[in-house]
Amino acid sequence: MKNLPRWLIDTVYTVLGILFCGFALKSFMIPNKFFDGGVTGMALLIHELYHLNIAYVIVLANVPFIIMGMYQVNRVFAFRTVAAILGLGLCLLYVPYEPITSDKLLVSIFGGVFMGIGVGLAIRGGCALDGIEVLALYTGKRISFTISEIILGINIVIFLIAAIEVTLPTALYSILTYYTASRTINFVIEGLEEYTGVTIISSESEEVKRRLVMELGRGITVYKGERGFLKESFDVSHPVDIVYTVVTRLEVRRLRNLVHDIDSKAFVFTSTIKEAAGGVLKRRARH
Repeated sequence: MKNLPRWLIDTVYTVLGILFCGFALKSFMIPNKFFDGGVTGMALLIHELYHLNIAYVIVLANVPFIIMGMYQVNRVFAFRTVAAILGLGLCLLYVPYEPITSDKLLVSIFGGVFMGIGVGLAIRGGCALDGIEVLALYTGKRISFTISEIILGINIVIFLIAAIEVTLPTALYSILTYYTASRTINFVIEGLEEYTGVTIISSESEEVKRRLVMELGRGITVYKGERGFLKESFDVSHPVDIVYTVVTRLEVRRLRNLVHDIDSKAFVFTSTIKEAAGGVLKRRARH
């Protein structure tokens, strides 16, 4: 797909995301009165309580957040999101999805999986099918909570209302749906090759650097530091090269084994990287 125009790839991602979200809603969640988090959860709750058409409710519920997105992100994002939300509304109106199952466990898991795939693909296409993160971004600039805490608080309110107005078991199953969708979104966006930053402090840093580059084919960055400062000899220290590199999580075990073979006492720690591009990374940047 790398030879295709960027706008075409984004469009394909967005259309697929719309179709997957429509499938999750009409084939799993709506027939079984299940809910999700975020704006979609609000729309499903309104649909269930007042029996309004879900297509119209989802579109109208997202309008305020699309307007926020115009100012909090950018106009291109807002326009793409408008098109995606309208596309989802049309999908819910006209695509003849059929209910798949009434088994609550299957609905909670696979409804969440397909919803997560849809939202994740839309994000890769440069838009959003749920405006909750825009709201959290807007609110987070005005109060001292993080975006994650704001989203969690909003979703707690949604599921509490669902427990009171519908049934507690349905609300609990819906929490499982939301969790499954969240994990699937992360998987779709990050993929199997989610990047991991690795920092290595070793007395054998020269050999570590050589084998990381020559055997693993990774780019490295070297920081100049000092090691020592032990309790029994606090005043004793000496220079050391601190080696930093970025690998996929599938390569972390191999890297650890390589470093252990060189220096079994080496200090190695990792950190998750949400997005990385450029340098000598082995694959192109995500959309």
